Amino acid sequence: MPAVTVENPLTLPRVTTPPPQARPRPVQAVTTAPAGFEGEGFPVRRAFAGIGHRRLDPFILMDQMGEVEYAAGEPKGTPWHPHRGFETVTYLIDGTFVHQDSEGGGGVINGGDTQWMTAGSGLLHIEAPPEDMVLAGGLFHGIQLWVNLPAKDKMTAPRYQDIGGGNVRLLTSGDGGAVLRLIAGELDGHRGPGVTHTPITLVHATLAPGAEVTLPWRPDFNALGYVLAGRGGAGQDGRPVEMGQAIVFGSGDTVTVRAAAAQDARTPALDVVLLGGLPIREPFAHYGPFVMNTHAELAQAFDDFQAGRLGRVPAARAED
Repeated sequence: MPAVTVENPLTLPRVTTPPPQARPRPVQAVTTAPAGFEGEGFPVRRAFAGIGHRRLDPFILMDQMGEVEYAAGEPKGTPWHPHRGFETVTYLIDGTFVHQDSEGGGGVINGGDTQWMTAGSGLLHIEAPPEDMVLAGGLFHGIQLWVNLPAKDKMTAPRYQDIGGGNVRLLTSGDGGAVLRLIAGELDGHRGPGVTHTPITLVHATLAPGAEVTLPWRPDFNALGYVLAGRGGAGQDGRPVEMGQAIVFGSGDTVTVRAAAAQDARTPALDVVLLGGLPIREPFAHYGPFVMNTHAELAQAFDDFQAGRLGRVPAARAED
């Protein structure tokens, strides 16, 4: 970690220091993600477990996939499964994942790449490590984020964006102590490559030991963080945070994170995902792979899936 970086951050465009009158966002809560398994058995941390929907809106959930060093024969993925009513964002830091869907689409994402899938009206898809990784093993690490869609967009046609690591907008803090990977949205006048139905900002930040960064943040967005690796502090008062913990920020104009001066040898820096979005504030009904506005819409999604109206597994892969 990380897959996309630069040797000298001072060569990057810098995020300006917010003005003195900007209101810092306080830390309202720090939670620890429980560990579990997903798909065919790959390890995950449920990043936002225990955080209420009102604080997450427009986000639904986020899983940290790994970090795990697979032995030969161990890499796992997910079986074929449906989605409707939201967007999935798969950001891979290390490793390789192969995607295929019932519409005939597909692709490969490697370390540093992002696949943005708008499930919309629905489809079936599968995510799996490539054969060479299954045979040889290797490091696997990333996140998958679910972003809700407003009612008017829930039945939109599926859409895919493959965002190569080289297309991510790289920025730095004023003193060069942080590398900021802007994947989607806007930050201090800079725009990330991801195109979203729901307005959001998604940043992967790496802070050198002892570094601090204060970022301007849209006051109408919520603000969340999740520590992928390392330890440090959040907010103006430096609330302690470490790997596997999520941060809920309150209202204001800026978010602040800092890296502890001493990190361990395995984790030389603080890696944190910072994200925020415009709350949708609509009725919310979520069950399994479907995110709708009412229970009746959830029941319809299950009926459509069972009737094959969300697509069918391609014959060439039905027995895989």
